[in-house]
Amino acid sequence: MTDHVAILAPGLVGASVAQAARHYGAARRITVWARRPEVRLRLHRQPWCDLAADTPADAVRGAQLVVLAAPVDHIVPLARDLAPHLVPGALVTDVGSVKGEICRLATTALAGRAHFIGSHPMAGSEQSGWEHARADLFARRTVFITPLPETDSRAVESVAAFWTALDAEVATLHPDAHDEIVAHLSHLPQMLASALCACLARRDPAWRNHAGPGLLDTTRLAASDPRLWKTILEQNRDEILRALRCYQDELHGLERAVANRDWFEAQAILERGKAYRDLFRPGA
Repeated sequence: MTDHVAILAPGLVGASVAQAARHYGAARRITVWARRPEVRLRLHRQPWCDLAADTPADAVRGAQLVVLAAPVDHIVPLARDLAPHLVPGALVTDVGSVKGEICRLATTALAGRAHFIGSHPMAGSEQSGWEHARADLFARRTVFITPLPETDSRAVESVAAFWTALDAEVATLHPDAHDEIVAHLSHLPQMLASALCACLARRDPAWRNHAGPGLLDTTRLAASDPRLWKTILEQNRDEILRALRCYQDELHGLERAVANRDWFEAQAILERGKAYRDLFRPGA
């Protein structure tokens, strides 16, 4: 159990961290900070929040663990601002889906004061906002933690233990390896869902009234916040481009097979996809 956890800018994931920490008894005291005063007022009334602080500095005062749940382009500036207010040796992590630059810059910003260990829960939904948070969001879901080689090993173990206490399955990776993986497993699906809906938006608008479960399932991610994903595209541009090119190669292969009436090749591509999907973990 961590004595005091501070969560800054809690949206869906950050508020779920707070709820899970309270539910599983992973923190004795939970402080949050949100940018808007009206949100802070509402958060203060929640049973999983002991205090909604007026400033980030107030939120982290005395906290052993700080979770930065802001959009990815705000994490490093927030870490810099907080550095003078952290207790010596504090643990600082985040929940952003891009890690390379964030881990290097945040580690530098906190050097000599606190330990930064990046985190990324492979959990969430197309919904945003703390109102959609839930305590079981991380249950049996992978949470990547992404220390740099020079990161203190005890700090890494403590952050891993916190996520494990929330019923998550921890996987430790170098930040750059993380960014390559999530570009394919998380960022690429988002781009495909959004591009598919953008394509369909050029057709008769009435078609959407006839959508079946296949289209609804395939395009669920397209309902995600475009502003949030713009910053992820900026932060993980190179790896996302590689993932898009990999997909384009496969799509072009399918296009050629159909154009050439090579139905055996088309079936082979479909079978390769089915074999991959059939090996997903139960409940995925």
